[in-house]
Amino acid sequence: MFLLTSLENRIAEGVSIPFIIAGGFFAAVIIFPVIRAVLKLLGVYAIVNEREAVVYVLFGNLVGVLTEPGLYCLWKELGISALFVNWLGRKYKVDMRLDQQYLRSQAVNSEEGAPMGVGLWYEMYINNPEAFIFRNTNPRGSLAANVGNSTVRCLSNLPLDKMMSDRHTMSRTVRAEVSEKSQEWGYKLGSCYIRKVHFRDQNMIQQIQNKVVNRLRKVTSAIMQEGANQVGVITGAAEKEAAIDFGKASAIRPAIVGKMLNDISQDTDVCEALFELLEINRLTENKVPIYNINQHLQLLIPSRQ
Repeated sequence: MFLLTSLENRIAEGVSIPFIIAGGFFAAVIIFPVIRAVLKLLGVYAIVNEREAVVYVLFGNLVGVLTEPGLYCLWKELGISALFVNWLGRKYKVDMRLDQQYLRSQAVNSEEGAPMGVGLWYEMYINNPEAFIFRNTNPRGSLAANVGNSTVRCLSNLPLDKMMSDRHTMSRTVRAEVSEKSQEWGYKLGSCYIRKVHFRDQNMIQQIQNKVVNRLRKVTSAIMQEGANQVGVITGAAEKEAAIDFGKASAIRPAIVGKMLNDISQDTDVCEALFELLEINRLTENKVPIYNINQHLQLLIPSRQ
């Protein structure tokens, strides 16, 4: 309301609108950022983002740590040091978001002496910004080395079958070994899980592959032979039953045919027609040539002396 009243007064005094717009633009682009920068340099306010910590150091001494997100007045938080910390001291911004890392093929040996590799995935986040900055120059690398050493120390000389199957127990063992030491450097270890266990010796891998292939071939051959044997048994049984049935049919066929011929022979016309038909079928099947001879043709048949 005050700005509108001032703007109306300026217009009433004869100040042009373009001049007012230019002045507002100049104030928004140059004056306000300069004022904000000066206030921030003098420690009047500080902004802390979500999942972020700010550490203030003045003349080599830690004067304040801000871990909660929000808007702060450094005069209230740091006292008289707030006037000098931004231009005579140092400000560290620490990212406290959850992070993760994967360690590939950590070398361990099984109880049987097999060279194994373990792939480990773990999560971590910073819970102590002061320790993270001042107690270790490379806390992330130290944590990775600590996790790798704990993996080798805890998982070496375990039975091979346990290493290949019981990953959950091994993951908890590694996490319990690392958690206390990681907090000394400001890190806190989150989830820790073994994702991969593999053989590192290529010759051993090749030997295992050859054994698996030979075993598969052997099993396949046994299955095929068993199938062939079953087919042979079924075929033999079927042929045996068919032979028995054909033998029975051959045994009873003469009786059936004789009975039918006996019944047919009771009627002379039917009997003659049947035998004539059978004779014609026999001649046709054997392809016997048939000659038509005229009945009026006289044939000279030599008489026997």
